[in-house]
Amino acid sequence: MDGTDASIGAALARILAGSMAEREETATLDFKEAPTARGRRSASEVQGELERIIVDACLCFANGDGGIVVLGVADRTPGAAAFVGTDTDAERLKSRVYQLSQPPLLVDVRERVFADARLLELRVPRGIEVHADSQGRARRRIGTDCHPMSPAEIVLVRQERSGYDPSATRTQRTVDDVEPEALAACRRLLASLTDLRRGYAELRTPDLLSALGVTDGGKLTRAGEILLCRPSTHTVVYLYRDSPGGEPRAVERLDMPLALSYLEVLRLVNARRNLTPVTLPTGQQLQIEDFPDLAVREAVMNALVHRDVHQPHSVVIDHSPQILTVTSPGPLVSGITVDNILTAASRPRNPRLMGAVRTLGLSEETGRGVDRMYREMIRSGRALPFIRAEFDHVTVSMVGGAPNVAIARFVAALPDAEREDTDTLMIVLYLCDHENVTAAAIAPRLQRPAEEAESILRRLATGQDGLLDISRSTARRRYGRYRLREHARMALGTALAYRVRNADEIDRRVVEHVREYGWITNRTVQNLCAVDVYQARRWLADLRRRGLLVQVTEGRSSGPGIRYGPGPAFPGRPGRDPVGPNRPTGLTGPDGPDRDNWSRVGWRLTADLSGCRLLSGRRSQAREEGQGRASLYAVAQCGSV
Repeated sequence: MDGTDASIGAALARILAGSMAEREETATLDFKEAPTARGRRSASEVQGELERIIVDACLCFANGDGGIVVLGVADRTPGAAAFVGTDTDAERLKSRVYQLSQPPLLVDVRERVFADARLLELRVPRGIEVHADSQGRARRRIGTDCHPMSPAEIVLVRQERSGYDPSATRTQRTVDDVEPEALAACRRLLASLTDLRRGYAELRTPDLLSALGVTDGGKLTRAGEILLCRPSTHTVVYLYRDSPGGEPRAVERLDMPLALSYLEVLRLVNARRNLTPVTLPTGQQLQIEDFPDLAVREAVMNALVHRDVHQPHSVVIDHSPQILTVTSPGPLVSGITVDNILTAASRPRNPRLMGAVRTLGLSEETGRGVDRMYREMIRSGRALPFIRAEFDHVTVSMVGGAPNVAIARFVAALPDAEREDTDTLMIVLYLCDHENVTAAAIAPRLQRPAEEAESILRRLATGQDGLLDISRSTARRRYGRYRLREHARMALGTALAYRVRNADEIDRRVVEHVREYGWITNRTVQNLCAVDVYQARRWLADLRRRGLLVQVTEGRSSGPGIRYGPGPAFPGRPGRDPVGPNRPTGLTGPDGPDRDNWSRVGWRLTADLSGCRLLSGRRSQAREEGQGRASLYAVAQCGSV
């Protein structure tokens, strides 16, 4: 079974378990059911409607990034009832998709039996051309919906899929039209490099332009015009506000070549940068930027280089101390979505322009700029960037303000390999809000198949210095459940959303644990509450002082392994632990004369136990976090009260 089969199977399983098909749909997965014969419609009319529905769904995928249509599942019905199945002939459906599309679209149709229902899977490849229906209408999949394509969109998609590069077209501009300041900026950038490109800075202007790949037959290409010539109108608008919803305090409209406008935007952002000092355990001090410089560089450069050069609109940078937003004209490049932008292979809309920018050292050759943006935001103790893609523009938003210092400090102390690994940092960030993580939960965030996500999780759970622990109950399973190791939880401290923060929460967690397992230790409190040994010791001392716990380990008086059981003030469970005059008395242990009361009540007593003495013994079947099957119990032996 390949990754696609596994993802479909997982979605079907979730529907069977109570989800609905419409919730499981993605940018590449759609569920359909056959229309019913309402009124006096004939069977042929119903079949015709089904074919139109399926053809439309297939064309949407072909004009998008490809995908799978599953026929035989109701959209809004949860559980087994959703699997209505279909008796449609697979070969006929395949033929009708081919016949009703222009140019003809060939899909792969497979049968699948699930929950006793026959389903059809239509696997649609990403089209080389733009496909339309028999009436010439073209639609494409964006997110989980199909949208009509405008003539301009059709032209753009055709150009991208045919390999057309708008930035490679020859203009009427010559070397004489190049802005001297832009050319000087390029020479400075090249001179700052440490490889062979450094020598380009000394080349004659025609040779330098040729090395950048922005000339053709003595004329500048569109890439050269954008990079080095003054535009006819402003191409970048920079706004600064004191708050995201406030009026702009500064507005800069830049009518400069890209080589200058990019550097000017960075200068404007840096001029209003705020820094937060963070001291590491080693004594080293870091300066955390409200918007990491590398993340800003990538967001701005992507907007300038990947924009639709046919649109007259400007790139807009909206800056406040809390949010930095970069908006670029034009949609995402065909094949790139917000759901795969982290891991998809680079597909520049303007390859010649991108090549020149990379030669200048302004963009990564590997095309992992978004990956770097995510990594830098986490390293600075901030939330992930938010990317919103519309049909005519793309927006990247980064949240600034006060950083989460605990996360920034933790990441700074990681080994170099993990500190530079975006997958690792995204998993750490996820575990700051969730106590556990699975491959199924993290895979969509990493934008990887579940199998790859599981491999990453297992790597992080390997070795003495690993960041994660796998639960014993899932260690031998194909997919495990993981949580941060104790040292990681201690280091992250207040960054953990589930970290205990008040006395009531401490009491609740300790009481629940003791009820479940019979006892608790300092080490367990550390794990439950994400605190160090000293804080756990203080909490246990307070719980003993208030009578909620008593020590049940004999012989020793201190240490992280000392066990504590219920004390005289330990609360009972509603409806199970008798309180007041109906409480059982004369309990002598699980084998005593009141064994029925013992099995019902155990040692969970809330009565006034004056005159009682504390016994300790063995209680089988109790365990703490899967370690062992026996633990100490504490019980009060009472006479008549």
